[in-house]
Amino acid sequence: MPPSGTDRDIHVPDPVDAVARDAETRPHPRSLPVPLIAAVAALGGLLFGYDTGIISAALLFIDKSFPIGTGAKQLVTSAIVAGALVGCLAAGPASDKLGRRPVIILSALLFALGSIASAWAGSVPSLTGARLLLGLAVGAVSQIIPVYIAELAPPARRGGMVVLFQLAIVGGILLSTVIGWWLGGDAGVWPFPYPGGNWRLMFLLGVLPAAILFAGMFLLPESPRFLALRGDLPRAFSILRGVRGSIAEAAEELRSILAQPREDGSWRLLFSRPVRPALLAGTGVAMFSQITGTNATIYYAPTILASAGFGAGAALQTQLLIGVTIVLATIIGLMVVDRWGRRTLMLRFLPVAALGLALLGASFLGGNPAGAGRYAAVAGLVGYEIFNVGSISVAIWLVGAEVFPLAIRGKGMSMVALSHWGFDLVVSLFTLSVVQALGTSGAFFLFAVINVLAWLFVFRLVPETKGRSLEQIEQSLQAGQFTAMR
Repeated sequence: MPPSGTDRDIHVPDPVDAVARDAETRPHPRSLPVPLIAAVAALGGLLFGYDTGIISAALLFIDKSFPIGTGAKQLVTSAIVAGALVGCLAAGPASDKLGRRPVIILSALLFALGSIASAWAGSVPSLTGARLLLGLAVGAVSQIIPVYIAELAPPARRGGMVVLFQLAIVGGILLSTVIGWWLGGDAGVWPFPYPGGNWRLMFLLGVLPAAILFAGMFLLPESPRFLALRGDLPRAFSILRGVRGSIAEAAEELRSILAQPREDGSWRLLFSRPVRPALLAGTGVAMFSQITGTNATIYYAPTILASAGFGAGAALQTQLLIGVTIVLATIIGLMVVDRWGRRTLMLRFLPVAALGLALLGASFLGGNPAGAGRYAAVAGLVGYEIFNVGSISVAIWLVGAEVFPLAIRGKGMSMVALSHWGFDLVVSLFTLSVVQALGTSGAFFLFAVINVLAWLFVFRLVPETKGRSLEQIEQSLQAGQFTAMR
């Protein structure tokens, strides 16, 4: 007789089978639909856009409450970017250790506290501190919310659901423009200490979406992938069953999650050679989203339309025009990103964005445009915003949330957000110098060339992740086939 301890007699139990059998004896867990989960989480993007945008209107009236010079205005404005740089780096390790959901809840609390502190500020230092607090929250949500949505969404619809975050950002910017216009003026409705007008109410209104996000997150589940990474298979399976609708589908997805190597999750792994292609793709898309000229064109849009003959109301008209344009562009990107793919969307749209900038630059050759040149300038500006914002700005948070292995996804997304905020700061510091050195026309031609370089970068180094599960993307990275995904 063969010995009883041969390999044929050894049976290794499947942990997923065990939790699946246990689930069959329990009631089907109730869960909110994934689109609703994504919409609630995306409120962090609305706060992101609102709190970064409302300062432009508030600064017009703050000096009626306390002295604030040009340098102080720049300090207050840039404080949110400085805070975001810290927030995005801190949120990555925190989300990998504590979970995605607690970090979002903490961010909502910081948004509320920062909004209240901004509204009650009685000096430049106190307002700067409040804006730094808001920046911590902005940086954190830019890191964690795309990851949270991506880890809950099914592969076929993951793109559109993650892009809800970007749509909320541009919607928040547009909302800040409308609120700033509505509350603008000298009439003070602020009934509390530190009188001075409606700029305080502009800041305080940010508490409303922060409170909804804070309360809503207590109704939403934790990421099942984070729970699986931490070994809590029953909870991970229960959440997957709730959002996928069947035991079989949940079991299959949980098995694919557990099949990935259990890495140590260190910063060293993030910068290792096997992960480097994902790091380059994620941070590169974030970089190009900033240096291709979006912020610069928005900054100079009032001047562009004023010189094109739009009269004294050019600033407000431009803000509203650009605000509506970037929202429509993001909706277009959301509608096609799962049908075309992330890579394909950028490859199709970026060349048209470059042409829009070239048209804009050409209209300023020889001075301010006149006659038909005015309409060419407007067409170039709007066309550029649609095709740049509708592609690379749509893809920035999505690509970053998809390409990193589970063990370091939080840290990887921190680097994507750091790239975004770092280059945002560079653009804000040097755009004026570029325009002064090259002229308006030359600056737009330069941004057109950078859009072409962005296209080349996407063509060579960014894979197509459409329809693939996060685990399939991770497998391609481990196999050295990451950039081969087309």
